[in-house]
Amino acid sequence: MEENKELSVEEKLRALYELQENDTKIDKIKILRGELPLEVGDLEDEIAGLETRMTNLKEELETLATAIRSKQNNILEAKALIKKYEEQQMNVRNNREFDSLTKEIEFQKLEIELFEKRIREFTVQSSEKTVHITDSESLLADKKNDLTHKKAELTEIINETSKEEEELHQRSETISQLIEPRLVTAYKRIRGNARNGLAVVSVQRDACGGCFNQIPPQRQLDIRSRKKIIVCEYCGRILVDNEIAGIITA
Repeated sequence: MEENKELSVEEKLRALYELQENDTKIDKIKILRGELPLEVGDLEDEIAGLETRMTNLKEELETLATAIRSKQNNILEAKALIKKYEEQQMNVRNNREFDSLTKEIEFQKLEIELFEKRIREFTVQSSEKTVHITDSESLLADKKNDLTHKKAELTEIINETSKEEEELHQRSETISQLIEPRLVTAYKRIRGNARNGLAVVSVQRDACGGCFNQIPPQRQLDIRSRKKIIVCEYCGRILVDNEIAGIITA
């Protein structure tokens, strides 16, 4: 058949059913891949999230380490001041100076207690973050391992089916060019709305092969006559008789 030739209704029905059969084969290839593409994408997102989390945890851990070092230096400075004040107490001239130095010493001791408390708090936080980092590293390693296996599995399936899928897509394009654009658009719309991807179905046991609702005898005669394109009044799928279905699938 030439591309520009006006097809009869019967030829259109045959072409539509052949297009459906071809697209169904493409669907089966996609089913073979299953959820692998989505799983790969989800794993990549999880890994990126874990890596960001670990980077943040390590930065927070370094900030805590810096804070601990700062408090340790504060303690050394406070102890140096205490030693200085204690030495000055040995040379005071009166009780007022001695009491003043005593207060300074007590203040520095309180400061040391506060610094030590902060160090303990920061150390606990550091320990918790270290545990989180260790857990995240373990989880990240597992996720990366899963991703490697999933990608390998997906690559294998793609390599096995890519040539066939490409040929099927080309075949669908060739068939589509034989059919008027209006019908192709309707076919794609019906197919997109159908849960199983079936836009063209045959009559099976006096019922629609898509939704399985009964088709009246007179309507079945109209379908077999192939004088016009008939759709199921329940699901909107294009209906063909068993002979067309048998010829195409044989």
